[in-house]
Amino acid sequence: MQTEASQTPVALFVFNRPDTTRQVFDAVSKVRPAKLLLIADGPRQDRDGEAEACCKVRDIVAHVDWPCEVFKSFSDANLGCGERMISGLNWVFSLVEDAIILEDDCLPDLSFFPYCQELLERYRGDSRIAYISGDNLVDGYATSDCSYLFSRIGGIWGWATWRSEWQRYDRHLNDWPTIRNQRALAEILDGPKAIELYTRIFDAMYDKKGPDTWDYQWLYTNLTNNSLAIVPKTNLVTNIGFGKDATHTTVADTRFMLPATSMDFPMRHPVSIIPSRSFDRRRIQDQLPPPILFRVLNKLRRLAGRAIR
Repeated sequence: MQTEASQTPVALFVFNRPDTTRQVFDAVSKVRPAKLLLIADGPRQDRDGEAEACCKVRDIVAHVDWPCEVFKSFSDANLGCGERMISGLNWVFSLVEDAIILEDDCLPDLSFFPYCQELLERYRGDSRIAYISGDNLVDGYATSDCSYLFSRIGGIWGWATWRSEWQRYDRHLNDWPTIRNQRALAEILDGPKAIELYTRIFDAMYDKKGPDTWDYQWLYTNLTNNSLAIVPKTNLVTNIGFGKDATHTTVADTRFMLPATSMDFPMRHPVSIIPSRSFDRRRIQDQLPPPILFRVLNKLRRLAGRAIR
């Protein structure tokens, strides 16, 4: 497993969380990639202790104890989640043709690395495939015994792609007004709730009123290019970053906290490239606002946690 995985460059994005960074870096070190690209954001000036936390994180990823070509893009200033990911990925793909991409809270099973390696080679040059996802947050929706399925929605908690696909990235959603006016999402997505959800998201991102992120634009790029993500049959990456220190996942949500499992090899490849509508319907359903009872229970849990502290 290590020999296969070591040939693909690994890009690791880090910031201010030593505990999660150490776990993810330990996983990377076990597959000993020949090229390691480290991307770090700088501390925010108004956060006590963040400069020290960022230094600790950079010390952790400095301990590369295997033969490896290391590249670093460390920002002194705080760029924010969106800008740091976008500028970091632009930098990564200025140096390498393909890469496995992890953030400091995405802990992979070791089988994630050869899974990405094999599929990067298998689908290289196939413009139907935008990227290979390592997470499957709706386990059980695979309709065959194949090792993976195809999705319009995908997931980016551990993923891999090629320079040629990242070069399509449309950060500013340039054609969104035309696409919206043509009601093109109705031809892509299944059901009025999904269309309403993503219309609202893309409106906000186009108007620069959305969250400081990069992944909605990646989803938009792939939807409008009719490109697909590969999703493993079982979840290969677990998000260990839920909590108050997270940028986006500040509230623990058990729907998205699936443990990582192992991929079986040799992989069983699908005979056709057809997106799974049932998987995507469930994936979109989980992104819709939860029922009122779920929200009430979540609030009660948070209040109980504060009372205990």
